[in-house]
Amino acid sequence: MSRGKKLDIFIGAEIEDGWAEVQTPRKSHISDEILEPSKHFLVFKKEKRRGKTVTLVGQFHMPGDTTTALLTRLKKKLGCGGSFKEGWMEFQGELKEKLKELLLLEGFRFKK
Repeated sequence: MSRGKKLDIFIGAEIEDGWAEVQTPRKSHISDEILEPSKHFLVFKKEKRRGKTVTLVGQFHMPGDTTTALLTRLKKKLGCGGSFKEGWMEFQGELKEKLKELLLLEGFRFKK
């Protein structure tokens, strides 16, 4: 093989040969139904963002005004910042134990 020649590689498949994108259904179903606090099964996650710890709690299935009111109460009791995004509450810092106690008093349950 000399340096001046290009390789011509032919694999044998073209898009026009009947190839199609495979559409598979989602394995998990995201529900939009509203649940009362005792029917929630919440999960904790811990992430590092810009070198700082963020505690995530979710998935909440409640109306927007109810979750923002709950978030405001929790932030005041914990003395930290946080937000509500896509069904998950985000709190600044590592607050799993304190947060779990407060949410149990509100009537929420947790996965083990």
